[in-house]
Amino acid sequence: MSPTTSNHPPRPAHGQGHVTFLGAGPGDPGLLTLRAVEALAGADVLIAEPHVLDVVRGHARASVSTPELTVVDDASTSAGIPVLRDAANLVMEAARGGKRVVRAVTGDPGLDNDAGQEMLACAAAGIPFEVVPGVAAAVGVPAYAGVPLRDEHGTDVRFIDARTASDRCWTEVGASDGTAVVSTTLETVAAAAGELVAAGRKPDTPLTVTVAGTTTRQRTWTATLGTIAQTLKQAKVLPSPEGQQPVIAVVGERSAAAQRDQLAWFESKPLFGWKVLVPRTKEQAASLSDQLRSYGAVPHEVPTIAVEPPRTPQQMERAVKGLVTGRYEWIAFTSVNAVKAVREKFEEYGLDARAFAGIKVAAVGEQTAAALVDFGVKPDLVPSGEQSAAGLLEDWPPYDPVFDPIDRVFLPRADIATETLVAGLIELGWEVDDVTAYRTVRASPPPAETREAIKGGGFDAVLFTSSSTVRNLVGIAGKPHNVTVIACIGPATAKTAEEHGLRVDVLSPEPSVHRLAEALADFGAARRAAAVEAGEHVTRPSERRPGGRRRRTTT
Repeated sequence: MSPTTSNHPPRPAHGQGHVTFLGAGPGDPGLLTLRAVEALAGADVLIAEPHVLDVVRGHARASVSTPELTVVDDASTSAGIPVLRDAANLVMEAARGGKRVVRAVTGDPGLDNDAGQEMLACAAAGIPFEVVPGVAAAVGVPAYAGVPLRDEHGTDVRFIDARTASDRCWTEVGASDGTAVVSTTLETVAAAAGELVAAGRKPDTPLTVTVAGTTTRQRTWTATLGTIAQTLKQAKVLPSPEGQQPVIAVVGERSAAAQRDQLAWFESKPLFGWKVLVPRTKEQAASLSDQLRSYGAVPHEVPTIAVEPPRTPQQMERAVKGLVTGRYEWIAFTSVNAVKAVREKFEEYGLDARAFAGIKVAAVGEQTAAALVDFGVKPDLVPSGEQSAAGLLEDWPPYDPVFDPIDRVFLPRADIATETLVAGLIELGWEVDDVTAYRTVRASPPPAETREAIKGGGFDAVLFTSSSTVRNLVGIAGKPHNVTVIACIGPATAKTAEEHGLRVDVLSPEPSVHRLAEALADFGAARRAAAVEAGEHVTRPSERRPGGRRRRTTT
């Protein structure tokens, strides 16, 4: 970072605040700029419409204030419905109170009329502000739809907002033979197409219409100005219960309508739009959920087990004290929960990672190793092959009285863990203190909406990472619908799933959650390719259930 760049705007010495007008982009949180993330991290107050808050909130501090923002409209006023203060008043009040305010808007602040008025108000009041540009929807959405706005001929590109355009704007765009990017709504796009035809564009001019652009709800239709109304009708597009849905329409002879089959990189992701149930907590599933999102999926974490302290903590207390007094040569961690249990006990005693000095540390896999590194401990041994107890044993050295001054291993683990590792270490000549560091119990049932989605086919796939996740999910939420794709991490888990009446569709080639996600993506890609080859519409598994397919889309 340049020495002249600060992480966030300084608070003026006289106590007056500062406002950052921030572009949140068209919907994908991954399109936020580095500067936007920095500004959000330093915000005291975050002001945005609810759908924008969903995009930016994850980068703000947990303590950030998010005052409720209600759009003032004539209908509410005439009906006598109380309306909260508008954004400009909220921004000004917080800034006058000495706060660092982030006012986030969809797309780019320079293209937002309200943001422009709020900037003028800040300037008039002498409140310092800055602008952090964002990706404009008119540019970002066509990129995600696979519709380049210019070609090798340097096509003229014109932008028009159908909701505020004057007759003169329509006339100018209609007279041009270049590409027109029209910001409109799904409910009025056909009327906008009619305006262009009336202004001089040919009815057979190609166009693409994209709704919910840059999100996993994105859908794109290809038609002409004269046929778009019929295309949307045949697609059975339903009006949104939340109101008019913004869309970006790209119109033009060279607007890549014919090239979209080759350029639709986003909607052609192998799990695009799939709602995937991950039977883990958000903390446990972070990297797995990120991987699923990279395939276009929408992960939904549902914990099936809860972790509790052991019923008798004395054994764990003695073992931790033994670490400090030099009782052990090795400590072996078989899960992230084991790391967490030992870390919590260390904190209870006022210890930190320095207590591991002189002790060799083993981790059963990459995620457990990452948890140790976060604790400040670099593992000495991680399986080079299979990430499991068996893989750890393959690399574990036998006890050698010449080189190993101590022959004892501390093994903190769950109360239901298997004996594989203990037996293997004993066979290698080691003494093992097999200690229950935590108990696993069945988690509480998820919300009723989630349970109904599981049993009713609302999920496209479920990832089962162990036999216990199968038993516990069925126990707390019911059996997944038969349209749901079942993916299992290994043969034992698959056998348990089949015993519960589930059809196993995907089996991971290795006992790794990331290979499991990869196998599901391969399954989705093959399924998509088969549909395209057969000339069928590409649908998600959940759309195959009765009543599940609410709209048809062309991708």
